Amino acid sequence: MFKREMKINFKNFIIWTSILIALFLVVFLVYPSIVNSDNMQMMDEMMKMFPEEMLKAFNMDISSIDSAFGWLKTEGFVFVLLITGIYSGILGSSILLKEESDKTIEYLNSMPVTRKSIVINKITCGLLYIILMVATIGIFNFVGLSLSGEFNKKLYILLSITSIFSSIVIFAVCLFLSTFTHKTKKTLGISLGIVFASYFLKIISEMGESTEFLKYISIFTLADIRNVIVNITINPLVVALAVAITIIFIILTIIRYEKKELV
Repeated sequence: MFKREMKINFKNFIIWTSILIALFLVVFLVYPSIVNSDNMQMMDEMMKMFPEEMLKAFNMDISSIDSAFGWLKTEGFVFVLLITGIYSGILGSSILLKEESDKTIEYLNSMPVTRKSIVINKITCGLLYIILMVATIGIFNFVGLSLSGEFNKKLYILLSITSIFSSIVIFAVCLFLSTFTHKTKKTLGISLGIVFASYFLKIISEMGESTEFLKYISIFTLADIRNVIVNITINPLVVALAVAITIIFIILTIIRYEKKELV
């Protein structure tokens, strides 16, 4: 059962991972030619024109973009969070439902496996692919940065890990929501909506004290990138929250799926 799930979801994993690898490959190939003394002076002057709140939203107030690693700490990891979040949302909303949409649920029911076993195997597969995506991107960028020049390796490793926390929560939430319908099309839009809404709430929350409260309803707050850049450490509370929320929604998913009327 587990091997079947890994095989079925392998293609999507390769596609989404390749999108991020292609993006960062372009950065590592092009960035060195962009970054020189004249260009950096122009960039610095341009940055002064932006409001402080906007710079803070992309961590540009605490990190310069004078190197590939500097870009990664600002815009780069925003792309990582967003794309891994989208992938996790799509995976969570479809990994259970596709059996009903593809009419293969009857095949699974004919096998000597319980519904609980089906859900656990699918959850394990989903979480493993999320971790594999983060690890693959992390290794690729580590090699690229090593070839580009010096960088803070500890900071980079911690930053690479942060996207796991938001991604597993998005996966678990979307997985739970998928138990309330029988068609992937219905949950796909909701899942993408959750991802983009969380992303924009996180960005807006960084733009001033009046909007700071929005970070408490954004899943991407669990990534805690800004704290990692400043303190070079991951907040244990964030890890605990991410794990706790994920476990809660996984338990709710199992309970809900065992009672669900399958078609």
